[in-house]
Amino acid sequence: MSAQQIPVVVLAGFLGAGKTTLLNHLLRSARGTRIGVMVNDFGDIGIDAMTVAGQVGSTVSLGNGCLCCAVDASELDEYLEVLTRPELGLDVIVIEASGLAEPQELVRMVLASENRRTVYGGLVEVVDAAGFAATRERHPETDRHLALADLVVVNKADRVSGEELRAVRETVAGLAERAAVIEAAHGRIDPELLFDRVVPDGEIAGQMSIEDILYGDEGGHAHPHAAYDTVSLATAVPLHPRRLMAFLDSRPEGLYRIKGFVDLGAADPGHRYAVHAVGRFLRFYPEPWPAGEQRLSQLVLIGSGVDAAALRKELAACEQDGPGDTPDEHALWGVLRYVPQGEEPPAEA
Repeated sequence: MSAQQIPVVVLAGFLGAGKTTLLNHLLRSARGTRIGVMVNDFGDIGIDAMTVAGQVGSTVSLGNGCLCCAVDASELDEYLEVLTRPELGLDVIVIEASGLAEPQELVRMVLASENRRTVYGGLVEVVDAAGFAATRERHPETDRHLALADLVVVNKADRVSGEELRAVRETVAGLAERAAVIEAAHGRIDPELLFDRVVPDGEIAGQMSIEDILYGDEGGHAHPHAAYDTVSLATAVPLHPRRLMAFLDSRPEGLYRIKGFVDLGAADPGHRYAVHAVGRFLRFYPEPWPAGEQRLSQLVLIGSGVDAAALRKELAACEQDGPGDTPDEHALWGVLRYVPQGEEPPAEA
């Protein structure tokens, strides 16, 4: 089922962009979240003062419940099998591509994996705001990589003027098509933008951790997490599958993640559909309604610079409008295109 699947996030960017810094930040911010890390070589990945070193094919505990393994790209599926073992209890897997790796190939391998315990978690491209022009000149493939991204982190935003930062962001946004684009310093993005952080018992969601306090003033300046927007929807009115698909097919620029459950009413009264969308990737997972649970559509939309009021209005327009708006027998077909094979609802639905 979707609740058991582990998102696999591909973290890419050219040498010096700040991928490892961002990854170390995620590890320091893990707290109750168990993160699996796959890297081409260990380099400087560590937690606190610890630097991990090892040989290709080894697996090392990073503390905080996190694991790290150094792999060759050809071993990716083999190590996904290792890291998704239920006894490890990982919540997310992050693959850090080497600075010269081809992210498209890694994404294809993740999508082609037959491991049913994983789900694609998006391609995150990190760019160096201060060296962006030089990187594009040295690596013309930069533009192509950005066009594939689901999320772009314009890192080292503190090293350029406001005018330079705006220019870099505009260029990146133009190259990255519908990707969300956020700015960051020292790789400090909120983990919630990439995955659902597990809140340990006794901790209040959103409160600062020791790690936030220790690392919140790197370089002598306070740098909060890169901002993002969250829009929530809950409605007892079933959604019309065709209008829901029209919304999802045209979801706006900057909307990075969508998660939750939808009630499609008479189109399939026996199931609710878990929704998982990241960037342009979309999946539905039908599952029987839990006994005694109220039938609600509950969605959370996460992005940067999104128009919350407009999103709520568009989602409200997906609601079925009385008996005359009942979906016909073909209305579910658009949704079923995004249901993984073997998980379709019964034929009578």
